Amino acid sequence: MSRIDTHQHLIYPERFMYAWAADTPALAGRAFTVEDYQKAAEGCGITGSLFMEVDVKPEHASTEAAFICKLAEDPANRILGVIASGRPENPRFAEHLETLLHPRLVGLRRILHTQPDELSRSTTFRENVGSLGGLGLTFDICALARQLPIVTELIDACPDTQFILDHCGGPDVAAGQLDPWCPDLRELSLRPNVVCKISGIIANADPANATTAALRPFIEHTIECFGWDRLVFGGDWPVCNLTASLRAWNEILDEILASVDPTDRAKLDHLNARRVYRLTAL
Repeated sequence: MSRIDTHQHLIYPERFMYAWAADTPALAGRAFTVEDYQKAAEGCGITGSLFMEVDVKPEHASTEAAFICKLAEDPANRILGVIASGRPENPRFAEHLETLLHPRLVGLRRILHTQPDELSRSTTFRENVGSLGGLGLTFDICALARQLPIVTELIDACPDTQFILDHCGGPDVAAGQLDPWCPDLRELSLRPNVVCKISGIIANADPANATTAALRPFIEHTIECFGWDRLVFGGDWPVCNLTASLRAWNEILDEILASVDPTDRAKLDHLNARRVYRLTAL
């Protein structure tokens, strides 16, 4: 089995500040290095990863991307590409992009679930996100389930940009809340320029009930909406550790997908990631 993890966080607190992690004892002040990740990924069949920005302070975004791109130059680290932090609401977004350019840069992300709902509705935000398609860069979105209609508006406004919806669209797994996430995800999935990342939902589960049964309806509905050609896999390490290890998350997913045709499973595991993030060009 070959699997590309499209959502690998690396945390180096001696280099960068991660304000969001300060109130999370499992993450606060701790380093999670590429060497730590490789140990955590043992037995998971992961042959390569994509680094996902870790919401550092905006003034550190370029430095974080440069540091990880340097790590990616070493084949031993098996980092196939870098998804950097960006602020499309900033009028100087294009200048920020110039500081990021590197052969290993494959896309950008802007976290929306901690931001006002109106952020992505501004003309500046949409024009900047829309410019990424012409540069061959993707745009990852991390949003709450209630924000999916707003995310759909953004996708419609930027038809030439390839979007990746992180974490199955942010459903409330702990509460087992399927509605309105189910119909909203289905509506969003009708847009051909978006794929969905099966990731992150184990971190949103009840720590006492992070089980196959709890996660199955969310994973199966995501697959039903997007189909096998528009899904990618993400580990969300080390955030997954809030409820379960990276290996435990992989084992749950393997159990749910045990009867899936190997051809479809290969699309989820690595083929789609190579196409969507243009990894074959690296």
